[in-house]
Amino acid sequence: MSILIVGVNHKTAPVAIRERVSFAPDNMPAALHSAHQVAPENLILSTCNRTEIYAASHQQQPVENLVEWLANWHNMAAAELRPYLYIYQQEEAVRHTLRVACGLDSLVLGEPQILGQLKSALQAASDNAVTGNHLNRLMQHAFSTAKRVRTQTSIGANPISVAFAAVSLAKQIFSQLEKQTALLIGAGETIELVGKHLAANNIGKILIANRSVDKAQKLAAEYGGKGISLLELADHLPQADIVISSTASPVPILGKGTVERALKIRKHRPMFMVDIAVPRDIEQEVSQLDDVYLYTVDDLQSVIEENLQSRRVAAEQAEGMVTEEVAKFMAWLRAQDHMDTIRQFRAHADHIRQEVFDKASTLLQNGKSPEEALQFLAHTLTNKLSHDATQAMHHAARNGDHQLLEHAKILFNLSPTDESDQHP
Repeated sequence: MSILIVGVNHKTAPVAIRERVSFAPDNMPAALHSAHQVAPENLILSTCNRTEIYAASHQQQPVENLVEWLANWHNMAAAELRPYLYIYQQEEAVRHTLRVACGLDSLVLGEPQILGQLKSALQAASDNAVTGNHLNRLMQHAFSTAKRVRTQTSIGANPISVAFAAVSLAKQIFSQLEKQTALLIGAGETIELVGKHLAANNIGKILIANRSVDKAQKLAAEYGGKGISLLELADHLPQADIVISSTASPVPILGKGTVERALKIRKHRPMFMVDIAVPRDIEQEVSQLDDVYLYTVDDLQSVIEENLQSRRVAAEQAEGMVTEEVAKFMAWLRAQDHMDTIRQFRAHADHIRQEVFDKASTLLQNGKSPEEALQFLAHTLTNKLSHDATQAMHHAARNGDHQLLEHAKILFNLSPTDESDQHP
């Protein structure tokens, strides 16, 4: 069984490409079932910074099929997509999976959100019955590796994330946040984290807009803010000095015209906007407006770089742990390729056991004593179970196959000083 990964991320593809190959939550079940026709085991991880298909397959050429499928699903030509893709197989794929789970491949080194997103991706695949033993085992191994890294290193000691970077950038533009109003669009984990960082920096006022007003109000209440619906965005936008958006909407939520009208009402006081979503929530044309400072997730890289140094030593430790855990998983994976042999051996031994048991039972029924039946069972069972191995070792000894004999010592747990194999 081959483990495969095909994907794009913040290092290989710009936002314009990443948003084209992202998967909306509503379309995920259909996508998973469609990909299942290409690979018997699959799951799809789709975040603002990456889209990856994890697969396990017995096919000889599944990689190209996955590339074609990903391109076709998003109405792209495979040739257009290939320059941005990375492809990992077997050990490289296992290493990548573990690094992703540990936050070592994230835009923000060591960020914890990706682990939850990976767990959600596995749950979606499981709910749609498109995953299996190999991917399930790989993901559980990745989760346990991430836990080991977080408990045994300080990679998560400092709050560094896209949300943290967005708030840090806001502080650079507005030296103090006490008099500013922040409008947050969405109510997911990222927006929740943004809210926490803004509250910690004494933001003056927080508004949270979401499709579900109840969810927006519940989250806003944690920061003493106000929750509104997406339909009320245009009415409240003029109040916003800071706009940070992260939704799963497949189309932009804020257009150039809406922002223009808000600026007029604000008498062109500057607006700082961060679009963390992929696909983008804020039309790119908004960046053309005077008095608007629009940033995307890619623009946050320079802010994030300033905060990474404290995690780099921990990351080196984590990489060593990942290497150890990759070796463990690969050993398990290799063992799976030979499970049929083990099952056949056990079935063969069980067949012999039942056959000899039946004959011993017949002896008892025919009047033989229990001692005679037991002697027959022990003698016959020993001979039958050791017959094939003994014949193979005799043949190896006659032909000078010392390697097989050495392996036999290991297989049957024989002492190196055992002389039984010296006189065939």
